[in-house]
Amino acid sequence: MNITCEKRYALRAVFELAKRDGSGPVKGADIARAQAIPVRFLEVILNKLKRIGLVNSKRGYRGGYTLGRAPREITVGSVFEPLCMSSYTVDAMHCDVNKESPISGERVFLPLWDEVRVSINDVYYRTTIQDLLDDDAVPAVRMN
Repeated sequence: MNITCEKRYALRAVFELAKRDGSGPVKGADIARAQAIPVRFLEVILNKLKRIGLVNSKRGYRGGYTLGRAPREITVGSVFEPLCMSSYTVDAMHCDVNKESPISGERVFLPLWDEVRVSINDVYYRTTIQDLLDDDAVPAVRMN
């Protein structure tokens, strides 16, 4: 699963909503400002997340966006998933290899790339937004 700009923005937007969870709807412009995301791009992303229930929206003066589920119930993978279908990307580590490839030994690497892909996806689907919030609450250790 490639990490596109759209996926990074989506994760940052969901993270921002989680930080403000319980304080009412958050305007798209406020999310965009806090996370340095272009507003128009953010609106497209939030609409995709809304369609699958990760985000709710409310119109009007006091409107905005809220999380559709608790941060502990949202994984990084569930944020990325709806965005995988939105654009065609070729996984850089898992290219289709012709069995008749002129490159000697090319097929021998396929199991390695599959294992790497599975491991990465495992991290995405076991890491919740709550985990990220908890990590954010821990003071950073300064390295000199």
